[in-house]
Amino acid sequence: MRIHTGEKPFTCSQCGKTFRQKANLKQCGINCKQQGKFRIHMRMHTGEKPFTCSQCGKNFRQKANLSNHMRVHTGEKSFICQQCGISCKQQGKFRIHMRMHTGEKPFTCSQCGKSFSVQERLKVHMRIHTGEKFFTCQQCGINFTQNASLKVHMRVHTGEKPFTCQQCGIRFTQRGHLNSHMRIHTGEKPFTCQHCGKSFVRKGILNRHLRIHTWTIGNFTCHLCGLNFKKQGNLEVHMRVHTGRKLYPCQECGVIFNQQGNLKVHMRIHTGEKPFTCSQCGKSFRLKGNLIYHLRVHTVEKPYGAFQATCNPCFSNLIPVKVHWNGCQIRDFPPVNSY
Repeated sequence: MRIHTGEKPFTCSQCGKTFRQKANLKQCGINCKQQGKFRIHMRMHTGEKPFTCSQCGKNFRQKANLSNHMRVHTGEKSFICQQCGISCKQQGKFRIHMRMHTGEKPFTCSQCGKSFSVQERLKVHMRIHTGEKFFTCQQCGINFTQNASLKVHMRVHTGEKPFTCQQCGIRFTQRGHLNSHMRIHTGEKPFTCQHCGKSFVRKGILNRHLRIHTWTIGNFTCHLCGLNFKKQGNLEVHMRVHTGRKLYPCQECGVIFNQQGNLKVHMRIHTGEKPFTCSQCGKSFRLKGNLIYHLRVHTVEKPYGAFQATCNPCFSNLIPVKVHWNGCQIRDFPPVNSY
């Protein structure tokens, strides 16, 4: 508030000059080799800004800062990238831009080792570790680490969908969702399995596909069907598919399972346990997969495009896709994705 009131309660006993902050009075003990640099440094403590913009009246501590500022008014862009031709008004921004080409990421997270090309991105990333969430939705109370994430979230409440597909007119709340959707039209499948070469439209579908290989790469081979497994225990569980052996009976209803994990999931029907809770609305679910489907209600994500045709709807899970396919009048068009 002292900026507005003009109050300066801290007075120098040597010269009588007053300051808004105690730190400015105490100064900082820094040493400078040259008197010119020392004078410039002292302006941080005194607040002196002797260089004024003739266009807008803004003041600066250093003449170089004023020179950089003047490019805002003149439109001058002195720093040109030889790689892509982009122009920058300031050398600092130009250096940051060049890291896109060099791949340099000088700012590293001390917690997880992830590196960033811009210090500000590291600061935002650190909130993942600290748990700091400064940006709160006034509608539902959800907190976010970035203002940009809050803006995207607000579209859930406003219904705004600023990203429109030029091919079919479907609109999206996020550019990333539009980019994924466009692959329906282009046929692009950028996510390729390193084990079998099969390609997919989205990374999530590739991740589900990879589960097939995690069970089929190893030194333990089933003599009946030839599947390979990493562990002897996995092979023993697999063999129950062929033998029909089921070792885990439910004491409540008598249903028998071939894996203990399946029995644990089944028991939640009897106990009513729902260990997977939505952080947004508090609703709970027996299965993690059901929670994942539910979260699309909040994100408005609809990853399942059904048809490469004029109807071309999108759905949040596979069940309505199948229902729509059975009732759709445009049956000559095959499904775009294989599920």
